[in-house]
Amino acid sequence: MTLSPKTPGIAAGRLGAEVLAENFGDLHPPLERHEAHVAADRCYFCHDAPCMTACPTSIDIPLFIRQIATDTPEAAARTILQQNILGGMCARVCPTETLCEEVCVRETAEGKPVEIGRLQRYATDTLMAKNDHPFTRAAPTGKRVAVVGAGPAGLSAAHRLAMKGHDVVLFDARPKPGGLNEFGIASYKAPDNFAQAEVDWLLQIGGITVETGQKLGAGLTLEGLTAEYDAVFLGIGLAGVNALRCEGEDREGVEDAVDFIATLRQSDDLSTLPVGRDVVVIGGGMTAVDAAVQSKLLGAENVTIAYRRDREAMGASDFEKDLAASKGVRLLTDVRPVAVHGNGKAVEIELEYTKTEDGALVGTGETFRLKADQVFKAIGQTLEGAPEGLEITRGKITVSGPGRTTLPGVWAGGDCALGGEDLTVTAVAEGRDAAEDIHATLMG
Repeated sequence: MTLSPKTPGIAAGRLGAEVLAENFGDLHPPLERHEAHVAADRCYFCHDAPCMTACPTSIDIPLFIRQIATDTPEAAARTILQQNILGGMCARVCPTETLCEEVCVRETAEGKPVEIGRLQRYATDTLMAKNDHPFTRAAPTGKRVAVVGAGPAGLSAAHRLAMKGHDVVLFDARPKPGGLNEFGIASYKAPDNFAQAEVDWLLQIGGITVETGQKLGAGLTLEGLTAEYDAVFLGIGLAGVNALRCEGEDREGVEDAVDFIATLRQSDDLSTLPVGRDVVVIGGGMTAVDAAVQSKLLGAENVTIAYRRDREAMGASDFEKDLAASKGVRLLTDVRPVAVHGNGKAVEIELEYTKTEDGALVGTGETFRLKADQVFKAIGQTLEGAPEGLEITRGKITVSGPGRTTLPGVWAGGDCALGGEDLTVTAVAEGRDAAEDIHATLMG
């Protein structure tokens, strides 16, 4: 039979290949040279630029925009990459609207900021298109460093350490490096296999050996690594997914949003990827929006995001929430799941209205049901597989200063470490700063 968004249940092939290709095309098409110059000309090149302060990696934004304005995008890219070696991906996925662009003087005065993210992409794409790596390794130090986790934090740390002359072995549990950049973001944010292209480009620095399929606890121990290497950096991310803690959570059709996104990102043919007719995503962060929007783009007829607090409390940015709405995703706030109903398979989800009393979230007792043949859990991730001996605070590895853990010779950064926001750009900064501290310690 011919499938469509109205086909009941979870099914693949709801949309044709041409529609899918259009749906999953580049969310923000790259700037042309003339467009980049026009956008750059809007920058005031502030002396004490607030955008620099708002950038977790402290990129000299006025400088790189001036370099674009003077038609030297490769120099602009170097300015960016000195601070953020994953500047190409961050230009695509960073919530610039709540960071650098939110505090832009143009935004404050006119309500339209300089397009910093798109300008950053223009510069880094120009350099990468030439397959040119702007950095070279220092003389070999004879020191060896193990980096566990090839996500943004691990890649950033590995590159900076290799640049300093150390030999780095980069371990990752998955079959390819990249972490969340490869497996955890919506595919329309980084199409054309950009995540792997950026990794390949980064590895041109030399001195980095990648070992995939290597997971802590499965033949790889922190004790063994600290004995074999001069230092260890942990960028293991958050592999666990929080439970809904409601009746029927084990029914067929209830899935982890991060697994759905990872499967989609690795699919060579989106027409083979099954999606429900009626999809409900539980959560309010970027992962929830990514899962919901991609479900709609795959051909789900009805997609709803259900979040337990109000819209302002959602972790997703206003841009992400508006994007979801523009794609036809319904947003329900102040509701929480109490049961998934169905005979073995999910058919409906029961939600309860919530309110805040004395600072605590409570249910009102009033419930309603939505059709739901597919339910995605996107209510946060948890640390799994942290080695024994590390101090854990609020579910993350305790660190001080530039990523120092409570164990000598062991550093940590990114989502697994206690600290800043769970953003790619923050992870890059933490990996970079930890690498600088590792270098200073090894050479001191």
